[in-house]
Amino acid sequence: MANEDKKDFNAMLNDNKDMPKFQIITDEKSIEKYGGSRMYFAPPIDYDKIMKRIPFGSVITVGKIREYFAKLSGADFTEPITAGIFVSIAAWASYQRSEDKTPYWRTLKANGELNEKYPGGIKAQKEMLETEGHTIIQKGRKNIRYYVKDYEKVLFELN
Repeated sequence: MANEDKKDFNAMLNDNKDMPKFQIITDEKSIEKYGGSRMYFAPPIDYDKIMKRIPFGSVITVGKIREYFAKLSGADFTEPITAGIFVSIAAWASYQRSEDKTPYWRTLKANGELNEKYPGGIKAQKEMLETEGHTIIQKGRKNIRYYVKDYEKVLFELN
């Protein structure tokens, strides 16, 4: 995202964009990749509600949130692009609020990777996670990425 200081992320968070909704996909490669044709779209506020449930010392991945929404809605999968966008919107909306904060830094990308699109980027997320006792590791030489070490051991279970 760009020009974050000029956007009202809380308005975006509360704009349901005609969601929740389902879409049937017909592209064979996508059906094979995602394991079915029934795709679910969750509204931005639903991501925020889930992210608020993650307790101190625990983490979750966007993928686990998507799996939870698919299971809850009876879909085969939850749309991945909007999921990433909506998680970022929830993070920035929390950053813009003075109260009712969402611990967005506990929501990771796939394989426990930190999210460079959060407020303050990798550096800020790394600091917040380390404050909660997590060890952050660096991988790669040219395309450097950061991960929560052994994130699977502190993965929050949604149910």
